[in-house]
Amino acid sequence: MSKSASVSSTPLSAALRWLALAAALSVSAVHADDYTDVNDLVRAGKLTEAMAKADQYLAAKPRDPQMRFIKGVIQTEAGKPADAISTFTKITQDYPELPEPYNNLAVLYAGQNQFDKARAALEMAIRTNPSYATAHENLGDVYAKLASQAYSKALQLDGGNAGVQPKLALIRTLFSADTKGPKPGATNSSSGPVTVQAPAAPARPAPVLPATPPAATPAAPAAPPASAAPAAAVVSAAEKEVEAAVRAWASAWAAKDMTAYLGAYGKDFDTPGDQSRKAWEEERRSRIVGKSRISVKLSNLSVDVKGSKATAKFKQDYSADALNVSSRKTLDMAKAGERWLIVRESTGG
Repeated sequence: MSKSASVSSTPLSAALRWLALAAALSVSAVHADDYTDVNDLVRAGKLTEAMAKADQYLAAKPRDPQMRFIKGVIQTEAGKPADAISTFTKITQDYPELPEPYNNLAVLYAGQNQFDKARAALEMAIRTNPSYATAHENLGDVYAKLASQAYSKALQLDGGNAGVQPKLALIRTLFSADTKGPKPGATNSSSGPVTVQAPAAPARPAPVLPATPPAATPAAPAAPPASAAPAAAVVSAAEKEVEAAVRAWASAWAAKDMTAYLGAYGKDFDTPGDQSRKAWEEERRSRIVGKSRISVKLSNLSVDVKGSKATAKFKQDYSADALNVSSRKTLDMAKAGERWLIVRESTGG
């Protein structure tokens, strides 16, 4: 690649977002102390001690995904990307339902200019969780880097092509403008590699209220129409029906009752990653039936019904064998006959 065709000296791995798995995992207080101790050692730059403590923990709990993830972070901090790639790869093999290890693999691959591997890892993260915004952002960066390589090759083959240079210059500007480095959750020692507490929901700005003239006197609220009470009762009944449908779906999942679980999804369910309905059902069946035990607990469930459409939002605590995951979830539902069925499923937000 010629000097004029280079995009930037800023490594792409500094532009991609490095994520901490802890934001998606629910851990006990005892385990949290162990994770915090290792994290504190990393923040202090005591990587050898941090690795020793992580290995000691993993000797007793070798499948623990949280500590294995932290170990991958330590290996990255210690300048051992090959070891970190091996660690994150094994996590994806044991826990393919977690998108964060795929994301961090992509960052490591990008740092080695292996952009095809980075793209594949990010596509797996998105397939696992289609609403994973970080993976979508990182995938855009990887595609931009791949585009820069293609444009550079085009200039080498046809230096007189006036249409390529402006495109390459635009991509160079994009990468040179990204000077912030890793976003929160990065592995630099000042911010710490991971945290064990799930992040709180983002604060929402308070609504702007119209100003009331000082002399104005608030009017008494108008009496509700006679039909208001029955309408409220109808909405309340619909909300209860949706809530019952959501809890029945969670119970079927925990019981590994695939007939009831898959039956909770409507015929027009928006399957993730453009999968066919058959492929999605087979994937869900293989992930659920093979578990020795599953627990799905819902909390903070809120339901919004608008006619034959409804949205259910809740916190989901999922555990299966050695894995414990806590996340916020949204189910978009539609009424089909007398049943409320899931038509779209997303995580986060």
